Amino acid sequence: VLSTSLMHFGTFVGVQAGLFHGGKSLCETQKTTEKQVSKDGSCEWEEDLTFDLDVCNIPRMARLCLVVYEISKSAKGMKSRKVKDQKQELYINPLSWVNTTVYDFKNQLKTGAMTLYMWTYAEDVQTEDIIHPLGTVVSNPNVEHAAALTLTFHRYHAERTVMYPSPVLESQDIPGSSSQPGSHLQFLRTIAERDPLHEMHDQERKVIWSLRYDCLHHVPHLLPKLLDCVEWNDHTEVSEVTTLLHHWPKLPVEKALELLDYAYADQAVRNFAVQCLKDVSDEDLYLYLLQLVQALKHESYLFCDLVEFLLRRALNNQKIGHYLFWHLRSEMQVANVSVRFGLLLEAYCRGSQEHMKVLAKQIECLDKLRITSELVRQRKDKDKARSFMQEHLDQKHIADSISRVLSPLDPSFRFGKVKVEKCRVMDSKMRPLWIVFENDDPYGDDIYIIFKNGDDLRQDMLTLQMIRIMDKLWKNEGLDLRMNPYGCISTEHRVGLIEVVLNAETIANIQKEKGMFSATSAFRKGSLLAWLKDNNQSEVLLNKAIDEFTLSCAGYCVATYVLGVADRHSDNIMVKKSGQLFHIDFGHILGHFKEKFGFRRERVPFVLTHDFVHVINKGQTKKEALEFQVFQKYCEQAFLILRRHGSLIISLFAMMISTGLPELSSEKDLNYLRDTLVMDMSEQDALTHFRSKFEEALSNSWKTSLNWASHNMAKNNNIGHGGKLWWYAAKEKFSNAVVFVSPYCAVLCADDS
Repeated sequence: VLSTSLMHFGTFVGVQAGLFHGGKSLCETQKTTEKQVSKDGSCEWEEDLTFDLDVCNIPRMARLCLVVYEISKSAKGMKSRKVKDQKQELYINPLSWVNTTVYDFKNQLKTGAMTLYMWTYAEDVQTEDIIHPLGTVVSNPNVEHAAALTLTFHRYHAERTVMYPSPVLESQDIPGSSSQPGSHLQFLRTIAERDPLHEMHDQERKVIWSLRYDCLHHVPHLLPKLLDCVEWNDHTEVSEVTTLLHHWPKLPVEKALELLDYAYADQAVRNFAVQCLKDVSDEDLYLYLLQLVQALKHESYLFCDLVEFLLRRALNNQKIGHYLFWHLRSEMQVANVSVRFGLLLEAYCRGSQEHMKVLAKQIECLDKLRITSELVRQRKDKDKARSFMQEHLDQKHIADSISRVLSPLDPSFRFGKVKVEKCRVMDSKMRPLWIVFENDDPYGDDIYIIFKNGDDLRQDMLTLQMIRIMDKLWKNEGLDLRMNPYGCISTEHRVGLIEVVLNAETIANIQKEKGMFSATSAFRKGSLLAWLKDNNQSEVLLNKAIDEFTLSCAGYCVATYVLGVADRHSDNIMVKKSGQLFHIDFGHILGHFKEKFGFRRERVPFVLTHDFVHVINKGQTKKEALEFQVFQKYCEQAFLILRRHGSLIISLFAMMISTGLPELSSEKDLNYLRDTLVMDMSEQDALTHFRSKFEEALSNSWKTSLNWASHNMAKNNNIGHGGKLWWYAAKEKFSNAVVFVSPYCAVLCADDS
């Protein structure tokens, strides 16, 4: 029975249903006939849907996925499917979906009638199929506005309940390695090197499953691939893999994290993954905490091994507890996790009541700042907004609420009194607040933060976390690229804090300070090196600053290339006075490049302008300078290290698909990482590929300069410099260029253009 106000009287609707495990179909989907919606908005079917699957073969974590669709003469949205009908053109338009587990928490097969409240597709990420197996198994809590689907599970026995059996693990010997030739082991090692998204052929799956004991003894890190070969709708294979897991050696953290992805739904597998994580240090746990919180969304029940693991570690280390609290609280507005995350927050706060008082103080502080931000926005004049903000923060009840609070960005620091005279309203659209606190530690520096209200910081958090992980991977191999992944945290829906990096300026401001900020400043070398010389006046300090610049520039070239960080311009690349370069503002990643009039504005793999090369070469003009060769070696070494850990990088992004970020909503978005890391190539071929990208970035740096110049022009509304801009662009690229210019248009004529 379907009851809803979402459909009109007379509409023909049907229900499609499927059984899924880890996102994969267990058998052919089934659907009802299409029936007309009655005047009261309901529809009834007296039909049984029977799946081609024996009850004994339904895996423990199987889910029933249902979708209500309408038959219409017109397509509505991306998910519409054409219906084969000779008389007229008809479409299937999905309206709402819901998922439920087949077994309950007590291992009992569900029986009897139940009502499920459905989700509309607009409320969740888009998938290719109309059924949404990766969606939540939680009913929509907004019952008043949700379609209600009532269905009945049959009983298989009048008195007894069907139970999923607990694993009986006999003390049996596991067979040793097979007597297969060495070529089979080489085949397994080749498969193990492929990235997590690589699709295996059916024949490969059969061979890997037949070599499962060889995997156990010789290639244990192949476990994720082996699990992809299991026929989860065959209870004998499920039983065997459960037994195997109890003999499997613990995997390193990188591989264990992969097993907490949505593709691995089985309880025994997820339990094994958590066991592998138990010895992880708090430092590494903090690095991966963002993904582990997202992995909770793939759990079918409120209590599970991962929940217990995270709670135990949080209660044992208040820093872990701090970040777990904020990662959970920042998504409390998401309806499908609000109950789960709310219960977790309650459990943590009940278990750590002293910390709860500290967190309550932080919430009060953030509430005051949010109210301040909303009041400031009402004042359009910049000076009036700043004056109001300073007066508002100076009021005693506000000052008391935001002082002596542990920083949500980093609980190692405690805010002292706010320094109202240094606070200001920033220029960008959402009017962020620049706030300065005294450090509660009398020997500590002042604490500078940016409070953002109205911007989604989750993508910045993810990108900075990935840069932090890349930095650790490089340092583990003895390569310190002087990265600067500054602090950033989302505290609630579209609210959060960003750490201010002191003694740093944007490239745009450096050009402005050196008197070169105009439409054409992007083409002029020397401003950056001159600025570094001003701030490092001895030869020793200057050489050290150039080394810092060279190392950090290499790190960010590789990191932004691999992650596909877009919208790079002179206002979101900064340099510290010590020479350290770093990027800010990660609103576009995974190759989602901005377009203008249908053309991609950025057409280089990463930013490597002539101004950067000028610094790296210490002012020398020749490209083959030794300093530049060393810089290129750093880039190549950094790329190869990341590529060796490509499976980890892809897995961490895959675990974030459930976040609902617009630029990371399906597996398709992960293909960008596969393309940049070229996991299907040999290491030598991958190095050759990267060298070609490096050369492309260098030879096309004039395009970056042109893009930056147009950014400078737009920023200063400097249309009059259009002619000069194109002249510099032409001379940068072509020796015999001719430029015809009018105030709003330029035509570039050159030998090869």
